[in-house]
Amino acid sequence: MIYDFKENDRKMRVGLFRIGLAVAGATSAPAFAADSNSSPAGAHGKALYESCAPCHSLAPNVTGIGPTLYGVFGRKAGTLASFRFSPALKRSDITWDAKTLDSFIENPQHAVSGNRMPFSGMKEAADRAALIDYLGVAAAPAK
Repeated sequence: MIYDFKENDRKMRVGLFRIGLAVAGATSAPAFAADSNSSPAGAHGKALYESCAPCHSLAPNVTGIGPTLYGVFGRKAGTLASFRFSPALKRSDITWDAKTLDSFIENPQHAVSGNRMPFSGMKEAADRAALIDYLGVAAAPAK
C-alpha cells in the first residue's frame, strides 16, 4: 500500500479541527483540570485527540508513526530515544510546554521547518487549547 500523504493530511486536518486545545499560558506547568473529562473542554479535548491517536499514543514507551505523547510536557523536542526524529526537530531547542505545543500544533512546518509530521496545522485557538488541556492530564506520568 502506498502512503497517501495528501489524503492522510486531509483526514488529520479534519479530525484535528475537532480537537479542542486549552492554552494554559507560557509556563511549563499549566493548571490542568484534575480529571481530563471533568469539563466540557476536557471532553472536547479527548474527542479531538482521537484524530491524533492513530499516530501518537498516550502510553509510555509506545511508539507508532509518531512518538508517544506520554510525558511530553517538560521534554526537550527530538530527544525521546524510542523515536527517530527529523534533524530539524532535534536541532529545534524546543522544550514542550503549553506555549510551544500551541505554536507547533497551529502550524508544525512554521514552528519547525523541515519536521516530518504530515499535518498542516490546527488554526482554531480554542481547539488547540482544549487539546493541550487534555494532553496535560492524559499524557502526564502517573504519580
